[in-house]
Amino acid sequence: MQKPNEFPKVPLTSFLKHSLEILKNPLPFHNKNFENLGDTFQLNVGLKTHIFFSRDAKFLEYVLQKNQRNYTKSKIQTKEVAKYLGKGLLTAEGEHWKTQRKLIQPAFHKQKIKGLLTTIQEQIRDNYSQLRTGKKFDIFPIFNDLAFLVVAKALFSSTSNQKDIAQLQHITEDSQRFLVKELRQPYLGWWFSLSGKIQEYIDLTESARQILKKIVEERKKSNTRFDDLLDLLLDSKYEDGSSMEEKQLMDEILILFVAGHETTSNALTFTSQLLALHPEWQEKIFKEAKSLNANTYDLMEIVSQSKICQQVIEESMRLYPPAYFIDRLNYETDEYNSVEIKPQSDLLFSVYEIHRHPKLWENPNKFKPERFENGGRQYSSQYFPFGAGPRKCIGNNFAMFEMIIAVRELVLNYTIKPKFKSIGITPLITLKPKNAYLELEKR
Repeated sequence: MQKPNEFPKVPLTSFLKHSLEILKNPLPFHNKNFENLGDTFQLNVGLKTHIFFSRDAKFLEYVLQKNQRNYTKSKIQTKEVAKYLGKGLLTAEGEHWKTQRKLIQPAFHKQKIKGLLTTIQEQIRDNYSQLRTGKKFDIFPIFNDLAFLVVAKALFSSTSNQKDIAQLQHITEDSQRFLVKELRQPYLGWWFSLSGKIQEYIDLTESARQILKKIVEERKKSNTRFDDLLDLLLDSKYEDGSSMEEKQLMDEILILFVAGHETTSNALTFTSQLLALHPEWQEKIFKEAKSLNANTYDLMEIVSQSKICQQVIEESMRLYPPAYFIDRLNYETDEYNSVEIKPQSDLLFSVYEIHRHPKLWENPNKFKPERFENGGRQYSSQYFPFGAGPRKCIGNNFAMFEMIIAVRELVLNYTIKPKFKSIGITPLITLKPKNAYLELEKR
């Protein structure tokens, strides 16, 4: 029986019974528990191991902002992800994270990103020039390649070759697929280690570092400035005047590649699918884009004034948040809703569930971009597409600008038609689309 000062518990037997279904897609299992047990429950995943799952928006806000000093990212990121990607902004903690955030933050200031917008637009247009009309196709690989190449161009301008970029993309995506297996099958950890699989993927990511190292060395030797993100990172100085050491620089660049393209490609795919299902919003974006293009050539002004386009993207990320969970671990004993949370407790917050919570959103499963007519700030306590608090995604402005340009360019040139029965999802480290088949018609 549940005690008054405890969260409801899901027994280990239930976890093991549904382990194969959880491996494939854990969201229905968690949703069932939320519906039956309430907004926070304890899932036992071992004899002495458990995780607190929550879709309580106030609880997440408390952890990310109000008492964020008592919480750190869980071992999923600080240990499991870090063993492949290193200690970059995404996986670093404590003073190391603070130092790196302070160092890198200026590179992602809106004025710095402004200088990259033309480069971003050119890459998007180049990718779109390869699109074919009148034919059913899966748009996710298109956006996946596009987002990766945008990050590559923003980082390295024209100094990297396509072979290196393709290899980097292959390595990061392969490593993520294996990491998902590790996280969802913790009972096979001994086998992954004994069989050499873990070392195989550690070696694979090391080869990615060697590619990055070569690119950085070539840049330094060239004595040429491109004012891209790599130049900004190389220019960055700590308070004592020193620069990032090579290993740290590789960690940060690798993190930017993974975090910078993965969530964006997912969001663009879901947005295009939703637009395909709602052609009236395609027309609204089209009219807005034509009007803005007629009034100004300033790309930053165009992006900033693309309000309808931004509403659609915001609503897409509400329904299908690419970063669909947020994990934390508490340093010291804490208390929430009169329940004691012992030190080193694993907390996993479902952003997917929070964004669809019936008590927080009117018609939560319905696509209604007009919710965001006055911006997303009004929902800051229940809307977390980029996280919140001090650890909010450093690249949120970059991602939004890129997505606005990508959606505008697509709708300006094509009418999007659905060729799928329903929007499918594949929850991995991020929420990925599945079978995103569309057909484009030239305008």
